[in-house]
Amino acid sequence: MLVALNKPFGVLCQFTDEAGRRTLADFVPQKGVYAAGRLDHDSEGLLLLTDDGKLQHRLADPKHKQPKTYVVQVEGVPTEDALDRLRHGVILKDGPTLPAVVEAIDEPGWLWPRDPPVRFRKTVPDAWLRIVLREGRNRQVRRMTAAVGLPTLRLVREAVGDYRLDGLGIGQVRVIDSRVAR
Repeated sequence: MLVALNKPFGVLCQFTDEAGRRTLADFVPQKGVYAAGRLDHDSEGLLLLTDDGKLQHRLADPKHKQPKTYVVQVEGVPTEDALDRLRHGVILKDGPTLPAVVEAIDEPGWLWPRDPPVRFRKTVPDAWLRIVLREGRNRQVRRMTAAVGLPTLRLVREAVGDYRLDGLGIGQVRVIDSRVAR
């Protein structure tokens, strides 16, 4: 089985939490599925879950280099130099990143309001980027944008490989393939 979830902000990418925070169990009724990759609790968007270990590995393992596409609201106005640095890879504490596909975009019209809203400051401009990565380090997009002077305010994953949000509402689940893993 392969399931897509549009993970809301503030939801943990696990099914239980002793502290009582919202988890995948609050949204995913299917049993026996596990996340193929992760999204931080403060990130939103497409999360794939499956009961097929081989598929989970193929989707999540950086060795398979599945492209992951994010729309990112950043603080500041991106310069061409900052965008080029992201495109060529930046140096993080855990080493250089692979080059990324990066473009400045308008705020996506399909995007839902975040709850809670991103803090707004009249004196600090913001901008939107679309970033495609082929690796998946911990909080990588946030660390990359910070490294070029553009702290991330909001991060939404819109695609993993060929799988896309495609109108899936916030907190909604779509069964992509209902076949049971062998």
